Amino acid sequence: MADRPTSNASTFRSLVLIAVVVVVLVAAFAFTAGWLSPQRLTPAKIVNALAPPGGAVLGFRRNHAKGICFTGGFESNGAAAALSKAPMFAPGASSAVTGRFNLATQDPKAPDATVRVRGLSLRIVAPDGSEWRTAMIDAPVFPVATPQAFYDLLKASADKSDPDAMKNFAAAHPSFGNFVAWAGSAPWTGSFAQEQYNSLNSFIFTNAAGQDEAVRWSFVPAAHPEAVPPDQLKARGDNFLDADITQRVQSAPQRWTLVVTVANPGDPTADPTQAWPEDRRKVEAGTLVVNAIEPEPDGPCRDLNFDPTVLPPGMHVSDDPFPAARSAAYAVSFDRRTAEDKDYPHHPAGGDTP
Repeated sequence: MADRPTSNASTFRSLVLIAVVVVVLVAAFAFTAGWLSPQRLTPAKIVNALAPPGGAVLGFRRNHAKGICFTGGFESNGAAAALSKAPMFAPGASSAVTGRFNLATQDPKAPDATVRVRGLSLRIVAPDGSEWRTAMIDAPVFPVATPQAFYDLLKASADKSDPDAMKNFAAAHPSFGNFVAWAGSAPWTGSFAQEQYNSLNSFIFTNAAGQDEAVRWSFVPAAHPEAVPPDQLKARGDNFLDADITQRVQSAPQRWTLVVTVANPGDPTADPTQAWPEDRRKVEAGTLVVNAIEPEPDGPCRDLNFDPTVLPPGMHVSDDPFPAARSAAYAVSFDRRTAEDKDYPHHPAGGDTP
């Protein structure tokens, strides 16, 4: 009986401690969500800004909404094992791949010839079950250097009340000109199979000895790129890219070489608008093989979130702010489209491609 007051006091202190922890967690969550600072950029604000004037297309990804699924594998040649202990880089390792060719548009019915940026997203699963997810585009640089600038770009491009909105944005972000120059002058190809896809964001590879290297990577096509004038692409129909890649893969597996580029000291790792010099060390790590194409509705990639922060041992994020921002925005997009499943135009197995 004499111990009861002490016990009661201890219980009270424990309850107070739990309450304090809960309050702190809720406050932290509220701050992260932007509830305590309305001007703070949040993942939801970025995803909201991606919506076209008529609103988001329910059930679809909020960006890169148009795409097609594939399955295949990644065959390691062992050359990247000196850079990273990731199991998919082990000599002779064969990893399963689920992927998606896509277009950077919020409209799943956009004509292919109207979308400048094409993408490749991959989920690579090593023999031990560890995963590497990555989402890349065919541009050599990203339009902006920070998530805030990306949000500002979305707002400027949607601002119909100010005819100078984009002009003012470009003046405030000089590096935006690098992307504009590529978009205006780079040749178009007629196939997903002819594109080189680039990570643009920097990551850190760690080898078995604990040594770190800042890297970027590209998947370089085995197919020779052939330039096609935009007017000829328009004549091929709204969905020529899906038809082309389906036919190519039915004829033979399509291949890309994974090329890892290693930064020199001083190279910008936190700014994806800045390309690294061409003379940087490059390591050919293996081959991506696309074996089968499947329509996206109910296909193996439809419900995959290609979160770039899902990384195996031997890889981690760098000081580049985009992977974390992309991860958070992808999660918002995933949650929304999952909740809208009834609005998604499902097709029975063997149905027509979208």
